[in-house]
Amino acid sequence: MRSTFQILALISTLCFVSLSASFSSYAVSQQKVEEAEPEKGPNRGRMLREDNFAIELAIFETGVPPEFRVWATKDGKAIDSSKVSLNVKLIRLGDGTDDIGFYQEGEYLRGDMVIYEPHSFIVSVTAKYQGKTYNWQYDNFEGRTKIAGDIAQAMDIFTEVVTPSTFHETVKVYGKLVLPSDATSHVYARFEGVVKTVHVKLGDTVKKGQLLLTVESNESLQSYQIFASQNGIVSAVHVTSGEQSKGRALLKITNNETLIAELAVFPMDLPTVNIGAKTTLSINGVEEKQLSKIDSRVLKIRSDQAKIFRVLVNNTESLFSEGSFVSAEIEIGSFDVAIAVKRNALQSFRDFTVVYAKVGDEYEVRMLELGRIVGDEIEVLGGISIGTEYVTKNSYILKADIEKSGASHDH
Repeated sequence: MRSTFQILALISTLCFVSLSASFSSYAVSQQKVEEAEPEKGPNRGRMLREDNFAIELAIFETGVPPEFRVWATKDGKAIDSSKVSLNVKLIRLGDGTDDIGFYQEGEYLRGDMVIYEPHSFIVSVTAKYQGKTYNWQYDNFEGRTKIAGDIAQAMDIFTEVVTPSTFHETVKVYGKLVLPSDATSHVYARFEGVVKTVHVKLGDTVKKGQLLLTVESNESLQSYQIFASQNGIVSAVHVTSGEQSKGRALLKITNNETLIAELAVFPMDLPTVNIGAKTTLSINGVEEKQLSKIDSRVLKIRSDQAKIFRVLVNNTESLFSEGSFVSAEIEIGSFDVAIAVKRNALQSFRDFTVVYAKVGDEYEVRMLELGRIVGDEIEVLGGISIGTEYVTKNSYILKADIEKSGASHDH
């Protein structure tokens, strides 16, 4: 008889095998069934035949943008292309239909529009010759795959919609936090005498008007009280009860509700940095970024030729400390772009940089013409439309699946 441990181990193994089989059945894309290579003509185009009539439909792109060219034959012999009426419709994934007419050019028919990338579509062909109509339809897909919604979710494939954007161009600089020049006040006795009571200790937080010391005057022998002139923290205590005041500073109060980030800007960036520029600070040890702006600058240049720009930092919650290192992105310009995508969405496909558009459960490449880069976004000059849903996370999964399929298209 099997032990309880053996039974549990067997159940665990069976569950693992079952889950593995289940996941395999929902693979990123269904296994492609190898299809017979379509018949090619003498011009390397796809042959479409019906009865004794045939056309060769080729994508021609030597020295010109991609376009269709068509040669017609009957009984294997070339016929006058001017006698053939031809229309080709390219039904694209989520991107409309291209309706292509043809005109005679020498011995072939030439399409009247450019076939833009990707060359991925359902091709519907209608030809008329000698009173008879011929129809063909076939799939010409590339850079396309299909993933069920629940599988895409399990694989953390996330999407966003293509939109316009405002780019904020920045320069990165470094520095540290310092106290403002008026942050510290020293507490003295108004009349010399014996310090009877010290009401605070080092590190205490005090409010303006709070009792700090009680002193007995040497002359009048009357006691008087000393109160805080500002909010702050007791940063130094120089006296204890029973000591004479002796004209010295008895306490030091430091107000750190505002700190200053002193940022070093080197000569190559100086012409672009201005007072009032928006600044995003990353402070050592603090996850959340701080938004502020350049308040002022120091006139003197440092020995390393850097100029110091000063940024006010709100520290009312005492999250930051004097001396902490900071990095900062200073905005040096902003501009609107008509179309932008996230840089982490980009992948390579053939000789193109692409993103993957999503239509239902299908994904397909969109070849991009790219412009300026700012931060985590990049300007798109062409290749995708506003409102297109595209993959922004884990797009490499789609690339791997498409490469695995080895699908190609006609050229």
